Amino acid sequence: MLCLKARPLFSSPSSLIFPSSKHLKRPVTLSTRTLKSSITMSTIEHVVLFKVKDDTDQGKVNTMLNNLNGLVSLDPVVHLTAGPVLRTESPSSNFTHMLHSRYRSKEDLNAYAVHPDHQRVVKENVVPICDDIMAVDWIADNDPTPLSPPPGSAIKVTFLKLKENAPNEVQGEILGEIKGIKEGISGVQQVTCGENFSARAKGFSLASVAVFAGVEEMEAAVGKEEYANLQKLKVRDNLDGAIVVDYVVPTSSP
Repeated sequence: MLCLKARPLFSSPSSLIFPSSKHLKRPVTLSTRTLKSSITMSTIEHVVLFKVKDDTDQGKVNTMLNNLNGLVSLDPVVHLTAGPVLRTESPSSNFTHMLHSRYRSKEDLNAYAVHPDHQRVVKENVVPICDDIMAVDWIADNDPTPLSPPPGSAIKVTFLKLKENAPNEVQGEILGEIKGIKEGISGVQQVTCGENFSARAKGFSLASVAVFAGVEEMEAAVGKEEYANLQKLKVRDNLDGAIVVDYVVPTSSP
């Protein structure tokens, strides 16, 4: 993220990947699952953002999250965790909860999507209490290790929407900058990125997940010069929007 005279799209040079710590929320802890397999040939990232209705009873929210986390027992799932977002910096969105899961292939993701248990949880526990839902899927550019981030890990998810007239090379340039993050910044344990293939992504075409040991390590990376690359003039001039969400992998049931 380059110093520009034009009005910045985000509040600070690093806010595209690392927004400010305002609106910090205490996360509700929920269960996660032990890694099923330490080897994968092709990791599929699946992130779902939820906006729970303001007047929803907390008991119903906990039921939704517990049942979502229970889907980690399904055979196609390599990793799954669901819980409240720590914070979000997105002018046009106010998502309250997030699900992050991983699969060995697109076929496994599809099997999870149509599984009766998944369909039941969505129909009975998610749809009735949510105002908005979006999902972004991509093939990771590398196989992250471990596939299941341990409880307490901090995850930063970034979705980018390019303008319709953006040059083709811009997409590759942005992905290239994201791929270099892990090598350039200490404290980043995992970074994956790729092009979205979900039909429920609301026009966002690029996505990335960065995993840190915890919130402290994630905060320490804020303001690093290497992240300023994503604020280059060419990138910003072709960017139509971004959603940045911070999330902590839960440690126990509510």
